[in-house]
Amino acid sequence: MIPRKIIHIDMDAFFAAVEQRDFPQYRNKPLIVGGEPNSRGVVATCSYEARRYGIHSAMSSAQAYRLCPHAIFVKPRFEAYRAASTIIRSIFAEYTEVFEPLSLDEAYLDVSAATLHKGSATLIAQAIKAQIKQQTELTASAGISYNKFLAKIASDINKPDGLYLITPEHGAEFIEQLAIEKFHGVGKATAAKMHDLGIKTGKDLSAFSLLHLQQHFGKSGLHYYNIARGIDNRPVNRHRDTKSVGVEVTFDQDITGKAEAIAQLQGLLIKAIGRALEKQLSARTLTVKIKYHDFVQITRSRTLPMSVTDAAGMAFILEDLLKNTDIGRRPARLLGVTLSSLATGSAAGFQQLDLFIDY
Repeated sequence: MIPRKIIHIDMDAFFAAVEQRDFPQYRNKPLIVGGEPNSRGVVATCSYEARRYGIHSAMSSAQAYRLCPHAIFVKPRFEAYRAASTIIRSIFAEYTEVFEPLSLDEAYLDVSAATLHKGSATLIAQAIKAQIKQQTELTASAGISYNKFLAKIASDINKPDGLYLITPEHGAEFIEQLAIEKFHGVGKATAAKMHDLGIKTGKDLSAFSLLHLQQHFGKSGLHYYNIARGIDNRPVNRHRDTKSVGVEVTFDQDITGKAEAIAQLQGLLIKAIGRALEKQLSARTLTVKIKYHDFVQITRSRTLPMSVTDAAGMAFILEDLLKNTDIGRRPARLLGVTLSSLATGSAAGFQQLDLFIDY
């Protein structure tokens, strides 16, 4: 069987990079796209200059300000980000019809059948990066491999403006030496559990049987069993019928405060809205997912009469959804947000949902 040629393109600090491109006064400075420093907002993304201070996405704006008081805080401009994303996708289409956008700034491309650049996935990735830079003045990182899992990991290795190839000949050795924290899909909590089992590298993970992994990790056991062996047969999907858009996060340490939970949910909602934006979808139903420290899981949903709402109304809904939960009284290890009841429509509805307003 001839190995596939998969490229994962990931734009570097996308929102912040667009701001620094459009506003020269922000360049080479710590820039935070998100809420105001004295608000209950969160960081959507930040420049690499800000990351040096330990700032990252989904962090509260207040904490980001404490880490870097001289940082520049700006609100997001989704229209500008979507315009840049449209150009980037048009570039993908010049090289292959088989590409799968994951968000405004990220996509998989299957170039197995490509003929440009003699069919070399590495040369194609280099050409795409150069064309993105020329047409948008933005940098992208690219990972190339024979499946999605390895291509995704490869794109993170030399960021920013990176390019990394993992060939079929070196895939097994690469995975064996890879720290378990670097495995895409293994969060901090799962990594800690794996460490308790003596799993610190891909080689350690491959030593566990499928049954053993399923006993410890449930339905995710099969996924971990396969990726430890470099097996990922997921296709690059050109068209997906989206039923819902959701994101979740498992915390390294359980959260206990209600205000912290709301801030985290706002950050997750930002990501969910971004994913819906790139699909030109609007949503009427918001669902909050909570997994407590003892793994008991609940959800709370609200269907809105309209898909477009203001920020104050959405903040109120998030707080209201938490009223009949134990948030604030019982530690939570995971939070999630899902948008559903989706309909095709203008992205403007989401743009009016300003999640970064001061409450």
